[in-house]
Amino acid sequence: MMNTLRLSIAVAVVACSAGCGNVERSRDLANPEVSGVTLARQVCSNCHGSGGSAVSPNFPNLAGQSRIYLAAQLHGFKSQDRRDPAGFEYMFGLSRRLTDAQIDALADYYAGQQLVRQPVEGDERSILTGKAVFVNGIPARGVPPCTACHGSGGMGEGANPRLAGQHADYVRKQLDVFQRTPEARPEGSAMKIVAHGLDGSDIAGLAAYVQSLPER
Repeated sequence: MMNTLRLSIAVAVVACSAGCGNVERSRDLANPEVSGVTLARQVCSNCHGSGGSAVSPNFPNLAGQSRIYLAAQLHGFKSQDRRDPAGFEYMFGLSRRLTDAQIDALADYYAGQQLVRQPVEGDERSILTGKAVFVNGIPARGVPPCTACHGSGGMGEGANPRLAGQHADYVRKQLDVFQRTPEARPEGSAMKIVAHGLDGSDIAGLAAYVQSLPER
């Protein structure tokens, strides 16, 4: 019995060592030899879902996001310049040892993925309210239309992120960050100005609208 137990333990140790040594399946964030694609599949998918389509609204969808934007955010987490609560809670430790090559590979991977749409989260009234702000802005409060930077379909470009299909809850939280604690995202100077003129109804509507894009 004892010999059988020792043999089982030895086999398990060997199997674990073999798995840890396989860079194509590794979860070692400190190993620069592990590719960005492997990290996306073995580590990032735990929160952001398979291919970057997050099931939980606590985490943003990454699939189809702007490559430039993704790389900038990862560098921001690595340098600890981006300090919104959910960001530093989850991302500081995960990103601190990523190499530039891994960050570029992660950005390329997610930018090339197809977003799997989740059910629309907002009601029709909120969506219509958000559409009006997104398309027209609120001139009386100095709020420009969101289309100016994010495009008419919310797809974004370059440093401007894609909003289309993003979880409403995540969008709402980020708008709150820009409005209430703008120093947490120092790169988003334009968004600080935009968010300052929004009230709670505007924020809820915008979040619901962009999550519904492309429009049903």
